[in-house]
Formats: sequence, C-alpha cells, structure tokens
Amino acid sequence: MLLTEQYRNFFDLQQNEVEGQDYRIRSREGATGIAVVAPHGGRIERGTSQVVEAVAGQEHSFYCFEGIKSVLSTNKALHITSNCFDEPGALALVSRAERVMTIHGARGNEEAVYLGGLDLDFRAHVTESCRLAGFDAGNDPSPTRQGIASMNICNRGITGKGLQVELTFGLRKQLFELSACGTRWNPNNRFWQLVQCFRHVLGEIVS
Repeated sequence: MLLTEQYRNFFDLQQNEVEGQDYRIRSREGATGIAVVAPHGGRIERGTSQVVEAVAGQEHSFYCFEGIKSVLSTNKALHITSNCFDEPGALALVSRAERVMTIHGARGNEEAVYLGGLDLDFRAHVTESCRLAGFDAGNDPSPTRQGIASMNICNRGITGKGLQVELTFGLRKQLFELSACGTRWNPNNRFWQLVQCFRHVLGEIVS
C-alpha cells in the first residue's frame, strides 16, 4: 500500500479522474452471499483483478476498481486507502454480502500471502488452506495493513467483519507469466493453485 494518498475518498478522485479513461469499475452480483473485491485492481496493484475474478467464479459476487491509465506508474494516484474506499457501487455490493474478502497487492520480494481483517475464523481457514498447498501464509506483519478498522471495505458487509488478503509482489510474479515489457500478466498453474485455496474455503462457507 502507499504511505500517502492523493485522494481522500472516491468523490475526491471522481472530481479529478475520468471513468473509462483513467479508471473503470467492473462488478457482478452472485447468489451465495459472498463478495470478492479488488479495490486497487487493474494497473494500481497488478494481478489482483485477475485473482478476484477467478476466485469469485460464476457463483460469488465480485467487484474490481481498476486503474487503466496508459502510463503504468501514474495509476498509483488512483489508490484510495481501504479505510476510505467508498465508491457507491462497492459499498452497495458489500453491504448485501454475508462474507467479504478483499484482495490487494503488497510490496515486498518475499513470496507471501498476508492476512488481516476482523473475521478471525475466515482468516484461519484461508491460512490453513494456503499452507496445505505450499504457500507461505499468515497474519500480516505490517501495522498499517491489519484491516481491522470498521470502515475498512472488507469489514463493511452484513456481519461487520471480513478478510483482507495481501499478495506480495514477489508472490504475484510467481502467479503469472509476464510479457517482456511487463504489461501482460498471464495466469499460470501456481495462480490456479492459489485461487483453488481461496475457493475451497468459500465453498465450505456456502455448504
């Protein structure tokens, strides 16, 4: 995550950026009461949109706020901190969900899945599922990425507690085959293994 934010909330961003040119929003409502969300998708935190869409599949709700600026580095300006992420469509979708899982991209060359959020049971099951598949998973060591604020988008579902997942840059590079210029991220077998870890836990919740 960024240490400082250019925009305090979505309204602030909306006054300065153009939808369809600088950012886009994609979402679909599922039938399971589970929402999988990428508030920093597209070129903001690369790879997170693909993970969210694959984890959601056809049955769960998904939401992606995506940076689409042509100059890669300028997409970082679109990062609204999770405690302030209040895009109306996202709030409406998660407010109808029993369980909310947000997926982010963290800095760091280590290959790790870091977990936060107020839903400790959800966190424990995802941690176990990831570890069984050989992923380094555990509580997020960063004090700024705990995901425990009530206003954090992961905690704004019906229960008031959700799961925040941070995928380090080192791990994300292992989940995709990158083009020579780094602009195309194509999922590989390891990507689908991680997706299955998440989907296994979501399937248990639904059943």
